[in-house]
Amino acid sequence: MPVSPHLLPTYARVDLAFERGEGAWLYTAKGERYLDFASGVAVNALGHAHPVLTKALTEQAHKLWHVSNLYRIPGAETLADRLCAASFADVAFFCNSGTEAIEGAIKMARKYQAVSGKPERYRIVTFEGAFHGRTLAALSATGNKKYLDGFGPPVEGFDQVAYGDLEAVKKAIGPETGAILIEPVMGEGGVRVVPHAFLRALRKLCDERGLLLMFDEVQSGVGRTGALFAYEHSGVTPDIMALAKALGGGFPVGAVLGTAEAAKGMTAGTHGSTFGGNPLAMAVANAVLDVINTKDFLAQVKQTALRFKQKLAELQDRHSSVIAEVRGEGLLMGLRMVPPASAMVDELRTENMLVPAAGDNVVRLLPPLIIGEAEIDYAVNAIDRACVRLSQMHAPKKGAA
Repeated sequence: MPVSPHLLPTYARVDLAFERGEGAWLYTAKGERYLDFASGVAVNALGHAHPVLTKALTEQAHKLWHVSNLYRIPGAETLADRLCAASFADVAFFCNSGTEAIEGAIKMARKYQAVSGKPERYRIVTFEGAFHGRTLAALSATGNKKYLDGFGPPVEGFDQVAYGDLEAVKKAIGPETGAILIEPVMGEGGVRVVPHAFLRALRKLCDERGLLLMFDEVQSGVGRTGALFAYEHSGVTPDIMALAKALGGGFPVGAVLGTAEAAKGMTAGTHGSTFGGNPLAMAVANAVLDVINTKDFLAQVKQTALRFKQKLAELQDRHSSVIAEVRGEGLLMGLRMVPPASAMVDELRTENMLVPAAGDNVVRLLPPLIIGEAEIDYAVNAIDRACVRLSQMHAPKKGAA
């Protein structure tokens, strides 16, 4: 059956649909089973139909769905308390997606400078290869012409510089600069782990020049890298951070976290979200933290990631004509390919394994954080077989120069 003509064709959808999921596996209506190493693009951190999340959502669904932020929402207050206790932040704002979280972060940074007596400092330095979302301001922060083409002039206020170039950052900072925005691990941009020394240099630069440091942890946050937040690996704390994806484990929820100082301009009426922080989302997000934010769970993610990365390195050694590099932090991993990344995505789908591509010719590996040895072995064997076929397909022809 063809895709409905009534769906706006903004996605090049694969002709594959799923009826149910369990753990790291998805099942079609015909009973075909697929290993899900896309996780809804780093969303389903606890896999599919996790009993703790299912119980939390079902119980809340029988009580209360929506009341709006005109009234107190106890679950939101609890989640805010927990996220702040586990991070650098003093305050939290809840929304529905990563893009909304980025928009809220941008507004928070600009408002901070305005109430600090410097309203001219509204510009934000961003980096090539980043991805911050699909709304007009988030796209402008991303700066990718492919995504911006045809939508009129970009939103003013973003200065993009080369990734990893500290001198370019310094040159981009002017009297109108108010903040720097970066992903500690650039997921969509090719699973590039930003060097910790570079993050430390950005923190120092912000402190010296009165700028706010903003981290986009929409993809890397909530256990994905083996720490609750990716910034913990570097020891560099931001002033503002955007979260989403894994925070709801599949239920739409995003968050903006900030220090009290960075958020001092965000007073009543300055920002809002009709659905943000609703009881359903808060029940699920609190349940996600119940599972993920424990020493044992995060330690298990680190151990699983180490085993998986070692096996991927062995595959790279055996198939160097196909896999150029193994990248990543924790279970946010990437294979930089020699042949097109899309070819590996297609080959793995024939192995009943789902993965998404990324920039820099990278295939992302984003399994649920609950995977064990059986799923790792299945994935490694599938990648191995796919590499054999790709090496044959892309091998130089005899007699070629």
